[in-house]
Amino acid sequence: MQLPREQVDQAKTLRALSPKPSEVSTMGTARDNPTWVLSVTSGKGGVGKTAVVANMALTLSQIGKRVLVIDADLGLANIDVVYGLTPKYNLNHFFAGQKTLDAILTKGPNGINILPAGSGVQKFTLLDANQKMRFINELDSMHGKYDIVLIDTEAGISDNVTYFNMAAQDILVVTTPEPTAITDAYALMKLLSKEYGEKNFKLLVNLVKDDNEALDVFRKLTVVSNRYLNISIDFMGGIPFDKRMHESIRRQKAIVELYPAARPSNAFRALAQTLSTNPQEISPKGSLQFFWKSLLAIGNGTKQ
Repeated sequence: MQLPREQVDQAKTLRALSPKPSEVSTMGTARDNPTWVLSVTSGKGGVGKTAVVANMALTLSQIGKRVLVIDADLGLANIDVVYGLTPKYNLNHFFAGQKTLDAILTKGPNGINILPAGSGVQKFTLLDANQKMRFINELDSMHGKYDIVLIDTEAGISDNVTYFNMAAQDILVVTTPEPTAITDAYALMKLLSKEYGEKNFKLLVNLVKDDNEALDVFRKLTVVSNRYLNISIDFMGGIPFDKRMHESIRRQKAIVELYPAARPSNAFRALAQTLSTNPQEISPKGSLQFFWKSLLAIGNGTKQ
């Protein structure tokens, strides 16, 4: 489905008013490092997306980044389970109007903050417009408190998946070398490109035997996207398969914490360095984007 005309017009206005990279870099201390929102998504389940988010968050925090993780799988919460947490409240309480985001914020390992999701409540798997706007408004108040926000979306192409992906500044698609996972990753990028105008994606290939296998998946997706879609795919590398990853999930710990010398741990640290050192052009994509009001204010030189 196409975005409503009003939202398209708002998006054009915000793009026109958004700051140039040089303008952002010359502003005050709080504006030198605006919050960067990255959604981590996949076309199908079973690709290890939540484990990727858990390990990314921990490695980013270990190099000094202030990290917030949003568990956006509102029907099947996972991120708190991976960390071995038992939060008293979750996003289901927020969307039901019972709690604020600050009230459900949960402390994770190494200073990570988490907005956990709930499980088994189907009515929150399809958010209405008021719930989405309230979430944007409350999350906007957290702008500047974090360097990076990681959104762990649910798998697939549901309405919630498209909402959280389009609300982020960048989209990291996680796949594996399996043909079905590659096909579904392409289908997700096709949907976001054709229906929502998204043109830039990052790709991470999980559970690979070596770097060449990860590169092969990237080449396949690049070839087909160049032929049929007008998008760019940024290759972020691969995470090697290691049976200790399953053990870490069973023990409810990140593998970078349990086995810091393991090949996946080294790959996650390299990924964290790439994400933290590559310059990001942080500007609003449209009125659906998290922190869009704060980013627009930065562009106008308004004090936060």
